[in-house]
Amino acid sequence: MKKTYQASCHCGRVRLEADFDLDAGSFKCNCTSCDKNRLWLAPVRAEDFRLITGEDDLTEYESTRTLQYFCHVCGVRLFGRARDQTADGAFYNINLGCLDDVDPGELAAVPVEYLDGRHDDWGSTPAEFRHL
Repeated sequence: MKKTYQASCHCGRVRLEADFDLDAGSFKCNCTSCDKNRLWLAPVRAEDFRLITGEDDLTEYESTRTLQYFCHVCGVRLFGRARDQTADGAFYNINLGCLDDVDPGELAAVPVEYLDGRHDDWGSTPAEFRHL
């Protein structure tokens, strides 16, 4: 069931809200960017994403497949979006570690898919993913 979640960076300058269903799943990727930042992401349709404050505090980092946005004050990566949108339309990936006031039990129950971005084999699960 869709629910509205709020998210923010560490310093609170950047805030967003998004409507999505945590039960629909999330993903962790082993590409070097996601691995080094320990990103835990959930897809959100563009029409369900709202940047509330901090647009001027965002810095864009362009990786091979995505544009990632982080607060230039505290350095927290809040969200990203694919450069090449899917057939389903535009979407964002929200960093679940940035969600505010979400119950830890709710997060613990979120299904996680592991992606092998390091080898550009996005349809496969990496051989090792316990560290992600």
